[in-house]
Amino acid sequence: MDSPLYIAFLWHMHQPYYKDPFTGIYRLPWVRLHGTKDYLDMVKILEEFPNIRQTFNVVPSLLEQLRDYIENNAADRYLELTLKEPSDLTESEKLFIIENFFLANWDNMIKPFPRYYELLVKRGFRFTKGDIVRVSRYFTDYDVRDLQVMFNLSWIDPMFRNNDPALKELIKKERGFTEEDKQLVIKKQFEILKDIIPEYKKMSESGQIELSVTPFYHPILPLLWDTDSAKIAMPNVRLPKKRFSHPEDAIKQIRMSMDYFEKIFGHRPSGMWPSEGSVSEDVVRAMSVEGIKWVATDEEVLAMSLQKALRSPEGYLTDAMSLYRPYQLNNVSIIFRDHKLSDLIGFVYSGWKPEKAVEDFMGKLIQIRNTLPKDRPYIVPVILDGENAWEYYKNDGHDFLRGLYKALSNDSRFKTVTVSEFINEHGSGDHLPRLHTGSWINANFGIWIGHEEDNLAWDYLAQTREDLGIFSKANPDRDITDAWNAIYAAEGSDWNWWYGDEHTTETQEDFDELFRGYLMQAYKVIGKDIPPHLYVPVLLEDRGIEPVTQARGFISPRIDGFVTSYFEWYQGAYVDVKRSGGSMHKSESFVSAIYYGFNKDNLYLRVDPSIPFTEIQEHIMLQINIVHPFTFKIVCDLHESPSSATIHERVFEEWIMAKSTENVAAKEIFEIEIPFADIKARENDEIHFSIDIMRNGEEVERCPWRGYITVTVPTPYYETLMWY
Repeated sequence: MDSPLYIAFLWHMHQPYYKDPFTGIYRLPWVRLHGTKDYLDMVKILEEFPNIRQTFNVVPSLLEQLRDYIENNAADRYLELTLKEPSDLTESEKLFIIENFFLANWDNMIKPFPRYYELLVKRGFRFTKGDIVRVSRYFTDYDVRDLQVMFNLSWIDPMFRNNDPALKELIKKERGFTEEDKQLVIKKQFEILKDIIPEYKKMSESGQIELSVTPFYHPILPLLWDTDSAKIAMPNVRLPKKRFSHPEDAIKQIRMSMDYFEKIFGHRPSGMWPSEGSVSEDVVRAMSVEGIKWVATDEEVLAMSLQKALRSPEGYLTDAMSLYRPYQLNNVSIIFRDHKLSDLIGFVYSGWKPEKAVEDFMGKLIQIRNTLPKDRPYIVPVILDGENAWEYYKNDGHDFLRGLYKALSNDSRFKTVTVSEFINEHGSGDHLPRLHTGSWINANFGIWIGHEEDNLAWDYLAQTREDLGIFSKANPDRDITDAWNAIYAAEGSDWNWWYGDEHTTETQEDFDELFRGYLMQAYKVIGKDIPPHLYVPVLLEDRGIEPVTQARGFISPRIDGFVTSYFEWYQGAYVDVKRSGGSMHKSESFVSAIYYGFNKDNLYLRVDPSIPFTEIQEHIMLQINIVHPFTFKIVCDLHESPSSATIHERVFEEWIMAKSTENVAAKEIFEIEIPFADIKARENDEIHFSIDIMRNGEEVERCPWRGYITVTVPTPYYETLMWY
């Protein structure tokens, strides 16, 4: 009897680290929602097919977030707004729900529920921010509560919805849900979340699945090792200004993941799916030292390593013998995923009837088997995301998976194995003379480096990492573990996945703010000022804040802390704080509006508080941060009478007081005159600034939160030009 063709499925389970470092609230709900829809059913379905063996790759930062939900009652913004009664929602919270609680596949997760689809039609398929405000007036509390329930219910896997009598009753009820119904759905969600890790552990101990791991925060290890390594596959790539080269961080991410895995599952993993299949010889050598026995990456990396094509220009496999076998480098076995087969499951079969998809997949396996000689056992690695594909399938992919597992179980020509199972039984592989440095996408790192936004993110990271390293050496006895963990979180690949032109999402602002938030956290832990540039978004379109009304002419207001005349600021610009705040901005602002204007010699700023400054009992400081063309901060103690301000310039990382000014007032409003000469700004220079409000020494608000306000220093002829 011929040896079977071995099939190694590896499902990669990962979510970015969504925890806001300042609030502790998860910014996005995907750990919780994919937890209820994808992580548990993917292993439980295997109980129906005892002969199917698979490998599940789990990212420690995902496990940590799951544990935070089930052990610490962690919450995310979407969960908090779900649990709130509709009558208690603020206007902005109601708008948020109507805008975001349809983030599910419309065909497969919304249309099957008539009431949910009815609400989607009511909201509209395409909309602007203005449309949402208009439409929200027609959403009753009854509608909002149904939306809260349906959003969360749709993210519970059909396996659990159909087998739970209480959830079946809710589906049958269809509409008119109560607060008790809502509590029930969330209770069921958390019951599912609690079963995930124990089920993985149980199935691993039974031998039906193998658990592998990824570096802790899902970083691109070769780029942590050295960003210059991007040039190997992309010789003409434009690199960041600062070279990032910290092999010790790459090793730390590997070691942290191994330690955390052992803490959860009681043993160290044998295998690793490096983040995005990213490998290099240095990285594999480091993995070997840490005890990793096998890694996986993509077939294009193998083709580049062997320096020969594995497929024809049309995509047909021409060298199956080279692809479907393990290799070895530095005592680490390496397998290479079949890119075509993996992508068929991930991106193509969802649009097919399940029976047709199973027939096609099995046909391709038969073709592969017939192509290979009988000289040795061969392994076909099918490796893909184990969570995001299924919402594009009917019934969350269950019909396809059950059909596929049944077909494989009943066909003696094929045998599914875990990766370690194959290597232990059939050998660790032939020596690989050279390993190409690259990822599973185009065998390079173009997704994560090279674009202006990507490079700026690397520069932000490099500067923060450098500052933390200097502080650590100067303060060897200080425990700054939290600062280092913030750096490691910022090293994750997910932030740069959304920077650049390659990918878009409705929540790019959240990813941008989380990335910069972790860098800010590092400075906060060590008690250093957060550099002004970290308040400037990496996303290009979000850097400058447009005022509601532009400056129309010179102004010369009386600096007395009162709106002396409507016309004294009439020619200036007006910024609506709520509209410029971004998603991190507080719903209730200390500041209600900002005005600014200028004449040929001075910049004028006005800050309107939510209540007059004269009625505020707490100690309030206002700080104006100027980050361009030179770095200044203007500190105003509003507790003093009469008001005064000091101007400080940043020189060689130190703040030097340049001068003080008394042309400032804080009464009903705050007003200040800033001579352009005092901040070294000349004609046609762009001034970038933001404003901080501190209460009792703690920052309570930054305006605008995202980016900065831009003012161009006028020429003496500015007003004349404005008339034409």
